[in-house]
Amino acid sequence: MLRLLASSCARGLGGGGGARRLVPGDRARSPAGLCDPGRSPSRQASDAPRNQPPSPEVMARSVGICSMMRLPVQTSPEGLDAAFVGVPLDIGTSNRPGARFGPRRIREESVLLRTANPSTGALPFQSLVVADLGDVNVNLYNLQDSCRLIQEAYQKIVAAGCVPLTLGGDHTITYPILQAMAEKHGPVGLVHVGAHMDTADQALGEKLYHGSPFRRCVDEGLLDCKRVVQIGIRGSSTTLDTYRYSRSQGFRVVLAEDCWLKSLVPLMGEALEIIRGCQGLNVVGCDLVEVSPPYDPSGNTALVAANLLFEMLCVLPKVTVI
Repeated sequence: MLRLLASSCARGLGGGGGARRLVPGDRARSPAGLCDPGRSPSRQASDAPRNQPPSPEVMARSVGICSMMRLPVQTSPEGLDAAFVGVPLDIGTSNRPGARFGPRRIREESVLLRTANPSTGALPFQSLVVADLGDVNVNLYNLQDSCRLIQEAYQKIVAAGCVPLTLGGDHTITYPILQAMAEKHGPVGLVHVGAHMDTADQALGEKLYHGSPFRRCVDEGLLDCKRVVQIGIRGSSTTLDTYRYSRSQGFRVVLAEDCWLKSLVPLMGEALEIIRGCQGLNVVGCDLVEVSPPYDPSGNTALVAANLLFEMLCVLPKVTVI
C-alpha cells in the first residue's frame, strides 16, 4: 500500500478546487538527528555534493552496507533534500504480522535499482541530496508509544526541510507521520493506493490500529479532505456501504473494478502511472506499507516496493528531468 502526501499543490487532487501556491513558513531551527545529536551545521542542498548509489559496473551488488540503494547512512536529516526512513512496526495489525521486517528486506532488494529512469528522463541523484536515515526506534510492546516516537522522529525530519520516503511497517504508521507533516505544512492532500479504506473507527475497543489511521487523521484535521484520493479499493467488507465514510468526508474513491474495466494492466502497473502523474505536485512525503517478508520469501513484494519508492523519488520537486 502506497500513501503519497502532498502539501498545497500546483494542481488539485480529488474533487477539490483549483491550483494553490505553497507559501512556506519560517524555517524551523535545525533539530538533532534521529539517533545522534552531534551533527555538523546544515548546508544548502544546492551547494552540497550529491550522494550517488554505486554502479554495479564498478561495485558488485553483494558488496556494501545494506542501505536503501546502498546510499550513505546518516543519523541526521540536515543538508538532505530527501531521505529513506524505515519504520519497522507491525503491532497495529489484526492478523498477519511480519511487516516489521519490511524495511530491511526492501533495502536488501533495492540493490537491483539504478540511478536513472529512462521512461521519464528523471535523474534524481543529479539534483537531490539523498541518504538513508536508518530506522525509527519503535516500541514493539506499546502502539501508542510507538506512534509518539514516529511523530517525534518525523517532526525533526520535516523541520530540516527533508522529504521522507518511508519504508513500512503496517498501515498504522501513516497516522503519526501525518501528524508531523500537518504540523509543518498544514492539512495535506493524499493519494492512497491500497485495498482497504483504513477509515474504521475502532476494533476491540481500540481507536488506534491499522484499520483506523485515516479516521484519526480526519478527526484531528490533518487531511485536506477535498484533495484525498483512494485508488484500488477492493475486497470483502462487513457492510455494503463501506465507502460511505470516505465519500462523506469529500474523499474521491476509485474502486479496483473501475480501474480494471478500463484497462487490462494490473493495478500495480497503473500505480506507476499514478505516481508519474504526480509530477508538478508539491510532494512532501510518502510511505509504503504492508511489505511482509515472512509471506513472500522470494522478495518480489519488497522489490516492487523498492521500485515504487524510487519512482516517488523521481517525482519530487527539484528533480532533474532530461
